[in-house]
Amino acid sequence: MSESPTVEVHGPRNAPDPAYPAPPTVDITATGLSSTPVQQAVELARRYGPLYVRRYHGRDSLWASSMELVEELSDETRFAKGVGPALENVRGIAGDGLFTAYDDEPNWAKAHDILLPAFAMNSMRTYHPHMLRVARRLIASWDGRFAPGAARSAPVEVSEDMTRMTLDTIGLAGFGYDFDSFARTDPHPFVEALVRSLGHSQAKLARTPGGDYAAEDAEFAADAAFLAEVVDEVIESRKAAGDTATDDLLGLMLNSPHPGSGEVLDEANIRNQVITFLIAGHETTSGTLSFALHHLLKNPAALHRAQAEVDALWGDTPDPEPSYEDVGRLRYVRQVLNETLRLWPTAPASSAPSPTPCSAGAIR
Repeated sequence: MSESPTVEVHGPRNAPDPAYPAPPTVDITATGLSSTPVQQAVELARRYGPLYVRRYHGRDSLWASSMELVEELSDETRFAKGVGPALENVRGIAGDGLFTAYDDEPNWAKAHDILLPAFAMNSMRTYHPHMLRVARRLIASWDGRFAPGAARSAPVEVSEDMTRMTLDTIGLAGFGYDFDSFARTDPHPFVEALVRSLGHSQAKLARTPGGDYAAEDAEFAADAAFLAEVVDEVIESRKAAGDTATDDLLGLMLNSPHPGSGEVLDEANIRNQVITFLIAGHETTSGTLSFALHHLLKNPAALHRAQAEVDALWGDTPDPEPSYEDVGRLRYVRQVLNETLRLWPTAPASSAPSPTPCSAGAIR
């Protein structure tokens, strides 16, 4: 990392407790947030230890990175669901969806309980044909990159195609909507608006107080309105069809009351949940798959072992039909994905606010 943030080491702003020494405070106001914020946070941890305070324009946040501290901060009996600054900005498009809802918003617990069946094994079996269908689209697209008789294909934009695949999968499996991304030369307009909105939410973190960002905010508002319009059309189409099935995420939200209270989700929250799942269901998965392919290409021995596992199941079958049970037999491939998540997690951080004063490690 090339940045050299100004470092101040001093006690907390409130009266210090001698039993709990203060962690170092790292003021990055002068250098700003890096274009690679994860690497920046990791480098700061290497320099100043697994627990430090990062200060940016007067706003302090406590960062923990050791396994012991993270395990402690993951104790749900002591720490609440956190909506950090980045997720706070995403509320502009996802409202009180599962990821961006505040801990005390009633729709969070309601939607959580209603949607639990969507992640049970039987539901995974239901989604499997959609996943297979979209995976075939990816393979057909890559096969089509070969000119007749050519030994090498034209270049493939792996990250973009992983996004196409995962977006189509969550659209079909979750909401019965086909983005048909591989039939397009450019991303779907919904995807473009979604990517711009997420970029805006991230860019807001690095704003200089008092700056003029009216144009950026207006573009974000227009994108948010477009996202809501598209999702509302999907919801209305399902309702107009009279479909009362509960075999996907949208069906559960429209037709399943809360198992305890009997309440149903309001339509605004259903829209927020759809946008949430379209964000969470495609972006992190596509990132993981892209990094997995990157690491396999950098480690030929692991690549050959993964290929051997696949060949052992389907051999030279030109067009295999993997079953849901077959996926569970790909144990080494599963290890590859786990190692990818360890090396480069696509969701590398989370917030853990405490509702009451408490200690973490050696600080309070």
